[in-house]
Amino acid sequence: MTGTSTTTSGERERATGNEAADRPGGEHPEQQEHQEHQEKQDAPAAIGRRVKRLRKERELTQRQLAEPVYTAAYVSTLEAGRVRPSEAALRHIAERLGVDHEELATGRPTHIATALRMQLADAQRVLAVEDATDARAAYEQIRGRAEEYGLTQEHAAALVGLGECALETGELPEALIRFEAAERLLAGEPLPARARAVRGRSVAHYLAGELRYSCYVLESAIDELNTSGLHDPGALLQLYTASIAPYMDMGAHARAAQAAELALALVPQVSDPALVAAMHRTVARTLIAEGRAEAAQASLARATELYQQLQIRTELAHCHWMRGYVCAQHDDLVQAEAELRTAHSMLVSKRAALYVAQVEVELADVLRRRGKPAEAAELLESLLAGLQPGRGALHAGGAHRLLGLIAQEAGDTESAERHYATALSVLEQTGAAGDLADICRLLGDLMRSEGRTEAALNAYRTGLGHRAEPGTTTLGPAPARPPFARWA
Repeated sequence: MTGTSTTTSGERERATGNEAADRPGGEHPEQQEHQEHQEKQDAPAAIGRRVKRLRKERELTQRQLAEPVYTAAYVSTLEAGRVRPSEAALRHIAERLGVDHEELATGRPTHIATALRMQLADAQRVLAVEDATDARAAYEQIRGRAEEYGLTQEHAAALVGLGECALETGELPEALIRFEAAERLLAGEPLPARARAVRGRSVAHYLAGELRYSCYVLESAIDELNTSGLHDPGALLQLYTASIAPYMDMGAHARAAQAAELALALVPQVSDPALVAAMHRTVARTLIAEGRAEAAQASLARATELYQQLQIRTELAHCHWMRGYVCAQHDDLVQAEAELRTAHSMLVSKRAALYVAQVEVELADVLRRRGKPAEAAELLESLLAGLQPGRGALHAGGAHRLLGLIAQEAGDTESAERHYATALSVLEQTGAAGDLADICRLLGDLMRSEGRTEAALNAYRTGLGHRAEPGTTTLGPAPARPPFARWA
């Protein structure tokens, strides 16, 4: 599937900003700050102050610290910051002071990196099973300590954690700031080290309704991995999995199916169960679109099993949500409502605002189809009142579409047309071609029923125009494939 790329000026500006680290002399502020911090910590004056402080804490004289290898005068000069100690001198003084050589040289406490990595694991567990607010506080504390000691990897991991907390609570601008900062910190590292941050940034753009830019971010990273020899299965699995949702919402089903095929081929090479579970949950959506309901249910069952083992509540809620969607597609509305209400309850308890809105749209559709239009409308009106500008354009469009259907079924064609027009306006900003075509069909059918033939034809033409876009004018060539994946 090939076509002409139509990246917008805004996308080019964002891409330019994220590529700045690769330019000669184009270091990002975060990298410069870390480098300057480490230079200050390693400076003779800083080392001298540490030696003097530790010596006095241990009630040693300069002579006692120096002997038998060095002199008191040398220690005095070192403590004043007028000389940079040699490696041998640092090791001698560290041994006399009873501290680790690295701590004396850099100012970092022994094993601080290991301790912070353990705290990162704890914060991830809190985010998975408890509350994003508590996890945010833990990540913020880790970020501060990692920054203090110039630990780039741990600092970036804490920023990604903060971004994931912001995604869960629906604070998309905050999430983007955190993910972009993490990418800049890791700009000098191989792309696999940045994959989690790249994936997070793409999800933030997707949830904000910027579908094409989300795809652009992911496809650029996938291309870089596959064409530069950085064939990291875990990184590729994250990126292919993240690309499925925006592809599906754009109507690029063939490309979504290809991404799902590639993700499935990578699974045997990935040991992280959370990545494998996310893949199974997301691939289920492509299986549903292909009419393979049993395969979709099996994929969701595997994802549910893994998430239960890992105790990741938000993702487990997503599995209930997808199972509800599968049941609704096959007109099992009672089971669909039960699954969606379970997902809704779990996500509300996690205060995952945007995900709650997504489930509410699906639940409202099931309620409408079950003959509960008033309850559905109340749910949708509440959802729309809670959405802020720039957040959840896809959810807002879906809500207005359903309110239009409810109004039309009640005979209120004026309200129905208003909601359809609002949905069209909102969704045109996202590039969600399938949803746009559906809204244009509904609007055209409504106008035709009222004898407004020319207006109906215009609506249908608009819908056909949107339907023609996926994979031809909205996306460039598909990203390169990894050389080790299996192909039919």
